Amino acid sequence: MAKLLIIPSIDIQDGKTVRVVQGIPELSCIEYGNDPVQMAMIWRAENAKCIHVVDFNAAHEHSHVNYEIIRKMCESVIIPIELGGGIRTFNDAQDAFQLGVARVVIGSMAFEKPREFIRILDEFTPNKVVAAIDVINGEVVTRGRQQRTHLKALEYAKFLKSCGAKRIVVTDVLTNGMMSGPNIELSKQIAEAAETKVTHSGGIGGYEDLIKLQNEAINYVDSVIIGRALYENKFPCQKIWRVAESNIFD
Repeated sequence: MAKLLIIPSIDIQDGKTVRVVQGIPELSCIEYGNDPVQMAMIWRAENAKCIHVVDFNAAHEHSHVNYEIIRKMCESVIIPIELGGGIRTFNDAQDAFQLGVARVVIGSMAFEKPREFIRILDEFTPNKVVAAIDVINGEVVTRGRQQRTHLKALEYAKFLKSCGAKRIVVTDVLTNGMMSGPNIELSKQIAEAAETKVTHSGGIGGYEDLIKLQNEAINYVDSVIIGRALYENKFPCQKIWRVAESNIFD
């Protein structure tokens, strides 16, 4: 059986590594350290093959306050970093690639400016441009997961396919950061509707959830983004990692 690619998530707000429950800073924002660059180095030391970064300042305020940090993250590790949050124009995507990121993850812009999204796909190729669908109760939400679109996720997935997207990050917002179990069915349905590769995001609370996702959806989902469960050491193997890494930065 094929294996899921585990992608650690680093969410950045005001220059710090955080986990934002359900994508809403006002709900709960848990800091996990002041240095996202060091966090990227830790995930690399723990054998991550890719890192998913979300810039919440860019997503909510279209601010570039974290750009220098993201640049340093890209310089500090030899694995690909994909960046989401606040990429609303062609120039935003171009700026992100100039920081050194390997991929951009685009959500709201694909819905609001599909021609701009297609232009980015054509310029940088679908291998470097990932579409994102954030979902609440089957409905697509945008603008930092705070604006309803009244559009069904499966119909939107078909639209993204028509634009040329070859990969979609699927997030059930209500499970994101909750560690309450993944919405596997949603990711499977979107993969089928878009006939494309899906990266699952949200709800992973530990090893059992990961195995369930692999067993039930490996034909639809080839990778999974995990944040809070990794930061809170919900996987048994992390005990070994933590001992090994304790002297990395001394």
